[in-house]
Amino acid sequence: MPDILSAYAQAQPDKPAVIEDLPDGSITSWSYAELEAEANKLANALASLGAGPGTKVIWCGANSLPVVACMNAIRKIGSVSVPLNYRLTAEEARYIVGHSDARVAFADAEYAHLFSPGDGAGKKLPGKLDHVLVSGGPAPDGMIGENIIASASSEPPPDPGDLGPGGATMIYTSGTTGRPKGAVRRAGDETVVVGLITAIGYQPDDIYITSGPLYHSGPGSFMLIGQALGQTVIVQRKFDAQDWLRLVDKYKVTSSFSAPALVRMICALPAEVKAKYDKSTMKRMIANAAPWSFALKQAYLADFPADSLWEVYGSTELGVNCLLEPKDQLRKPGSCGKPAPYNEIMLVGEDGSEVTGTGPDHPGELFVRSGGVFSEYYKQADSFEEARRGEWHTVGDIAYRDDEGFYYICDRKNDLIISGGMNIYPAEIEAALEQHPDIYDVAVFGIPSEEWGELVHATIVLAPGAELSRDDVIAYSREHLAGYKTPRSVAFTDELPRTGSGKILKRQLRAPYWEGQASQLVV
Repeated sequence: MPDILSAYAQAQPDKPAVIEDLPDGSITSWSYAELEAEANKLANALASLGAGPGTKVIWCGANSLPVVACMNAIRKIGSVSVPLNYRLTAEEARYIVGHSDARVAFADAEYAHLFSPGDGAGKKLPGKLDHVLVSGGPAPDGMIGENIIASASSEPPPDPGDLGPGGATMIYTSGTTGRPKGAVRRAGDETVVVGLITAIGYQPDDIYITSGPLYHSGPGSFMLIGQALGQTVIVQRKFDAQDWLRLVDKYKVTSSFSAPALVRMICALPAEVKAKYDKSTMKRMIANAAPWSFALKQAYLADFPADSLWEVYGSTELGVNCLLEPKDQLRKPGSCGKPAPYNEIMLVGEDGSEVTGTGPDHPGELFVRSGGVFSEYYKQADSFEEARRGEWHTVGDIAYRDDEGFYYICDRKNDLIISGGMNIYPAEIEAALEQHPDIYDVAVFGIPSEEWGELVHATIVLAPGAELSRDDVIAYSREHLAGYKTPRSVAFTDELPRTGSGKILKRQLRAPYWEGQASQLVV
């Protein structure tokens, strides 16, 4: 089979493939033939640096045409794509670079510092990196400039054949151990993706706009679905609510995928600002990354077509598992929908048996059986095995089912926090805070936020005789953690409640903050 981008470059060479239209008026547009040529140049440049079938290639950058070319280039040479969150600190980034065993990196110049040697490392790149290829600006010492791309061949690289993993990805998602885990996804059952595309009704003439960073599994995957169908993609480098509306109006956008925080910013714009832009072309807005509240859905539907709002439930590991159609958005408040095509769902009670009852009084841990689930946690087989029962997999969400077969996520078995659509794991924050000499004990969990869904909260026990303020804790966190992981709320206590075995009773700590909420999630 020919590469999908190469096929479109032949079939519709002049159709706009990707457009970057910046607020300052500068516009860059690549046709499918041009995107093919740029992706081929980058693929050949990466190959000349040692990337090839099965090699991990880590990339980092804000949404841009070169990033889109990179995502295609890595697939073309059969390498494993490892996106790196550009919001991480250098310390956090170095861990992922090292753990991933990536040999080659592609970086936007703005974020090349994340690949710089650590203190005391001399000029050695982090981890097993041999080369860092920098685009969009000067390359720091020890890294390679983009001239190597300009001089590379625009012809397709050799077909990796059976040696390549077929467009594999490894996306890092933090875990309960406090360290991120690399969720590897190899070429899966295409019927799962085709079933989702068919159910939502995507069309080749859809115009897709990015809403959120492409390193995130949701925005990145749905953009690639658009490209797989030969659509035109509008790339917004960094999200701005009014500029997003400008792009929707200018390019008659029909499709997007968004976390709730971004749409909340759009809907909160003054009425006179929103009235300047035509929003009637939107046909397929996919709500995901975190639960959209009922109030937010009402606000969205007041500004956008009533039949445009879809919601999906899923995860980096398990893909899309549930789908809520437009006709059910207001009829089924709090629901994430019915099983998506070619997905089976089973609820398992605390006693290990399948839950067959319906309603909130019959919750169970949600397990999925699907050809779209991930393949492994890289170098962490024990974590993979702990989260499955044979062919059934879970990420620890607790749900119940109503008598019409609609599912509702009501709690989390693990401590995952979703703030502004970003997955945040308390163990990682706790591990960082515990390094502070004045912090004796700490518990981190999510508390409700109308704006972000959840906020990161830390309850802290100070070391004997220590004095530490809320601002001190936040400042220390910012030194060691990405900004979105930094606690926004801090409380101090003399002792954390624990079970007889020593486990912190986070439900007890969370309870006062969530009192009056329908569930442990803001929905």
